Amino acid sequence: MTRPVIKPWIDRIYAYKPGKANSSDGRALIKLSANENPLGTSPAALAALAEPREQAALYADPGCTALREALGELHGLEADQIVCGTGSGELLHCAVQAFAGLGDEVLSSRYSFSLYPLIARKVGATPVLAPDADYAADIDALLSAVTPNTRVVLFDNPNNPTATYIAPDEVRRLHASLRPDILLVLDEAYAEYLPKQHQSFGFDMARDHENVLVTRTFSKAYGLAAERIGWAYGAPHLIDSLNRLRGAFNVSASGQKAALAALADQDFVRRSADNNRAVRKAFERQIEALGNHGLRALPSEANFVLIEFLGELTAVDAMNALSDQGYAVRHLPSQGLPNHLRITIGTAQDMDVVAAILARLTGGNS
Repeated sequence: MTRPVIKPWIDRIYAYKPGKANSSDGRALIKLSANENPLGTSPAALAALAEPREQAALYADPGCTALREALGELHGLEADQIVCGTGSGELLHCAVQAFAGLGDEVLSSRYSFSLYPLIARKVGATPVLAPDADYAADIDALLSAVTPNTRVVLFDNPNNPTATYIAPDEVRRLHASLRPDILLVLDEAYAEYLPKQHQSFGFDMARDHENVLVTRTFSKAYGLAAERIGWAYGAPHLIDSLNRLRGAFNVSASGQKAALAALADQDFVRRSADNNRAVRKAFERQIEALGNHGLRALPSEANFVLIEFLGELTAVDAMNALSDQGYAVRHLPSQGLPNHLRITIGTAQDMDVVAAILARLTGGNS
């Protein structure tokens, strides 16, 4: 050999591609492709980020002690059973790395987060995608896909990219039917957009069972995507495994300060969720009105909507037309969704414009 040779399971990985922010000719677009918060960031978090960095030469607290304590207090959790990461993505990677490897299988539902197969392949495991039920996770299909080689089940709820949601009783049924040696990871990146009564059942499951891990993020409702802050909660042995694998100083000092300030501003989180719910419902109604013209909005419980194109207008043509009018949306053919666009819920004005463009393209406003 004349050069280092990449491991075959790594060679099968395709780099993660984020949502576009610019058009093909380089124009900056209004970004409805990455599920970011249209209200921006809490003023309290912005103020924390603007504070002088007098100790920039020093490493940040490697254990995120104050942030873990604040998370525990807010959610009624044990702080020593929380671990923070560079976004929830780092912790998802660590969870799979800790419990799966060559010859093992990592199971998720078809149309789940595109990072899941990449994580599985990164450790040499085989990603397995169970059939869906009209784009939502099918619990019976997931259970039927479990084999003796299954080691981890990754379950995003609400789902990305479909925005579908599986009720708590069904998630509990999934867990109850899994072997105790299978790790169930509940990826709750969009949990803050759910009704309040559905936001804590994952934590309850993780407290009661040694094979349930819950991950959360500050990137969505908290509006801190740029700072890359995530966290996970689970049994002590699970948190210990993630602490062994995560980066030693993985969350920056500014990120920890911003997250602490954001946690203290729950009014901003509630406004973000309320605004999203109202604007999303209005946008869904506008798309539903175009049902006879070939458009379908899948039911959403997140801060985006997946639109299916069933008529003459194709998803690609709609994406290009929206780009021409200054909007970036997400086309996901690599995830088996060539006839769909995932559209982040932006401001009410932007969503009215997007709906009007789609109506014109389909002839729905004639």
